[in-house]
Amino acid sequence: MSTSVSAPAPTAVGGDAPLTLTEPSGRPLGLRDALGLWGNLGISLLLPVAAAFVILPGSPFGATLLAIVVGAAIGSVLLGLGAAAGAREGAPAMVLMRGLLGRRISYLPTVFNLVQCVGWATFEIVVIAEAASRVLNAPAWPFLLGAGGLATLMALRPLRTVHVLARYAVWLALAGVVYLFVRVLMQPLPEFTAAGAISFWTAVDVVIALPVSWFPLAADYTRHVRNGRSAFTGAALGYGTATVAFFMLGTLALAAYGRGGFDVIDALLAIPLGAAAILILVLVEVDEAFANVYSTAVSAQNISPRLDRRLLALVVGALATTLAFTIDIVGYEPFLFLIGAVFVPLVGVFVVAYYLVPRQRWDVSEQAPARPWLLLPWAAGFVAYQLTLPTHFADTFAGWTQWWTARQADLGISPTNGLSASLVSLTVAALLTVVVCLPQILRGRGRRPSREVVQR
Repeated sequence: MSTSVSAPAPTAVGGDAPLTLTEPSGRPLGLRDALGLWGNLGISLLLPVAAAFVILPGSPFGATLLAIVVGAAIGSVLLGLGAAAGAREGAPAMVLMRGLLGRRISYLPTVFNLVQCVGWATFEIVVIAEAASRVLNAPAWPFLLGAGGLATLMALRPLRTVHVLARYAVWLALAGVVYLFVRVLMQPLPEFTAAGAISFWTAVDVVIALPVSWFPLAADYTRHVRNGRSAFTGAALGYGTATVAFFMLGTLALAAYGRGGFDVIDALLAIPLGAAAILILVLVEVDEAFANVYSTAVSAQNISPRLDRRLLALVVGALATTLAFTIDIVGYEPFLFLIGAVFVPLVGVFVVAYYLVPRQRWDVSEQAPARPWLLLPWAAGFVAYQLTLPTHFADTFAGWTQWWTARQADLGISPTNGLSASLVSLTVAALLTVVVCLPQILRGRGRRPSREVVQR
């Protein structure tokens, strides 16, 4: 696969994304498309639900708002850097890992990403069905089938879906969000007293996790954006703005309506016409499921480049829908967070290696050489994450949490240390990457030429 493109390449399926990894990626998407896509992906019911974990009880609302803004800024900039790399190289996210680790070692993050994407697609289908059934007071199973089927159909025509999201869905979602904000702000807002984050930085950590969770998927879409600047701006600004808005909406709704024991969805339903606004957001939520289905297919192509993404999307969509019917997604959730903890330090390694280490090119070809030494900072960052905040398992896998908690005690680390596990993990991984790559940095082997591929 070429590492640069001098002009827009033809795409398959009537101008949509290529069917296999061996075909060139066209670049029909501009800044408006990128902003619309990432703004829609940031409009998710998961964010206001997660808002309960960023509230700083006993503190003014300004402290919680600051934690939201800081976390969104950090996470969205990191997401934007991954998105820009995808546009510059014209390669999907897991193929970019070839340049970092080598072709064969890139299979390791690819496998993690396959599990993560299928899991989150399943989770999104369940969230959509549960929210819709609660609003309409109806059984969940028709919505499980509908959400899974619609997400799969969208994944068959991904670029057409991005255009629709950018031109229509984002405005529909914005109308619902603005209405909910206006209604919530009309209510008296008491002090936050419910349990939430144990410190400012643990609140920041929750917010960072949302945009960073999209880093292993970002380039799957931005490889079709005309230049790195548009890809960065679209991802960072689009997702960052939506993150701030939806975390704020969740915290305000809990403060205004949560005094009677409502969860955040019930709090929003307490708003006059809130059910209609929630139904709009439920419909828009399908784009998260679509993105995970499509990215599972594209990630699999890193291992088998000639597989047709449409066939892969159909298999993945059917699998995620079946899992939504059969597994306890709440019990599976800790595994998704554990895999997220795997990718947080990988972000730090990638950003340093891609943007700071001098080189001639970023090799995403079939011949990309192995770079096993970069596994060290990745692994160290994961260990740092678990020592700061072990992934919490109950019942069968509780031994994982207990083992890491014991290691915290051995090292004198308080379980309630109040640190951001994401920032600790990122810092450790990034600094160790600098150390590992120091000889190359000092030699300064040429500057990487600009590979912006915009057609002017």
